[in-house]
Amino acid sequence: MSWLQTLVHSIRESKGLAHKKDIAIAMDELASAQPCDSSCRVGDDCAVLKSADGSFLLFAIEGFMNEFVQEDPWFAGYCGVMVNVSDIAAMGGRATAVVDAVWTADSWQLQRILQGMAAASARYRVPIVGGHTNARNKQAQLAVSIIGSANAVLSSFDAKPGDVLMSVIDLRGGYHGAGNNWNASTDSPAERLRADLELLPQVAEGGLAVACKDISMAGALGTTLMMLECSACGAEIWPAAFPRPQEVSVERWMQTFPSFGFVFSVPSTCVERMKQLFGSRDLRCEPVGHVIEGSMVWVNHESERELLWDFSGTPLLGCSQLNHATDVVGEAHACGSI
Repeated sequence: MSWLQTLVHSIRESKGLAHKKDIAIAMDELASAQPCDSSCRVGDDCAVLKSADGSFLLFAIEGFMNEFVQEDPWFAGYCGVMVNVSDIAAMGGRATAVVDAVWTADSWQLQRILQGMAAASARYRVPIVGGHTNARNKQAQLAVSIIGSANAVLSSFDAKPGDVLMSVIDLRGGYHGAGNNWNASTDSPAERLRADLELLPQVAEGGLAVACKDISMAGALGTTLMMLECSACGAEIWPAAFPRPQEVSVERWMQTFPSFGFVFSVPSTCVERMKQLFGSRDLRCEPVGHVIEGSMVWVNHESERELLWDFSGTPLLGCSQLNHATDVVGEAHACGSI
C-alpha cells in the first residue's frame, strides 16, 4: 500500500474513531425520548439551550475510559475539566462550572483524581460546584459535566460547500506518557491557557467561522469527519497540512488528542483573519482542505488522492439526517429553549 492508503486504513481502524461509532446506537435508541421544546440538531459538542434574552446556555458531559482513570488518576481528573472546557469553547462559549461523578476502589485513587480536577479548575478558573463521590467501588470511573454560556454559537451543522477547512492546534507541549495524548496544558502559563480559549468566542461573535468542533480522541481527521457528517457535506483534505510538531509523524499526529485543538469551516473571505487572530497568540491556524458537495471525503498528499469515507454508504455518527427534537447523551447533544 502507498503512504496515503496506509494512513486511510489506520484512521478507519483506529480505536478513537471506533468509539465515536457507538454514538449511533444512542442516536437510534433515544430517538423516541422526550423531545426538546424546539427543533434540535443532534451531534454537537454541547447541548444548546436558548435563553429568553437571546443568549445560549451550553451543557455537556465527558466520560473516561476505566483504564485511563485507573492508570493515570491525576491526569484523568485534570482532563475531566480540560476537555469539558474545550467542548464549551468549540461551541463559541465560555465555561461557567463543572460537577463530577467519581467512583474509586480506595481513597488514594479518589484523592489523585480530585487533585487533578482541582488543579485544572484553578488553571482554567472554572469552579467545581458539586458531584457524586464513592471510594468503595471495584474500579476507578470518572465522568464530568459542565455548563457554559455563549452569545453566538458555532455548530457542527453549518459547514457549506466552498468553505475552507482550517485547524488550530497548540504545539507548545509534548506527549503525556506512551499514548497519543498531547499535553500543552499542565505546564503552560494559566493566563495563556485562558486567553487562548477566549479566541473561540471571538471567532463565533465575529462570524469568522460557520462551524467548529474540538479535536477529540478520534484525532484531527476523525473529528473533521464528524463535523462533515453533521453538515451533510464532503471534503478534500490534506492531512500533512494540519499544524504539527516537526518531530511527530503525520500518521501519529492524525490519531493524537491535543489539549488545545479545533477544526473549523471558514468562509474563504475570513481565512486570513483567522490566521491573524490565532497567530496573535502564537497559535498556528492553517487551511487543511475545503468543503465540497456530496457524501465523499477525500484525503490528498502530493499527487495522490484516496477516499477516506463515504457517508452515503457508511454513516459514522448517523446524525446527518436527524432533524427531529431529541435529547441524547455523550457526544450527541441537543438544542432547545428555556
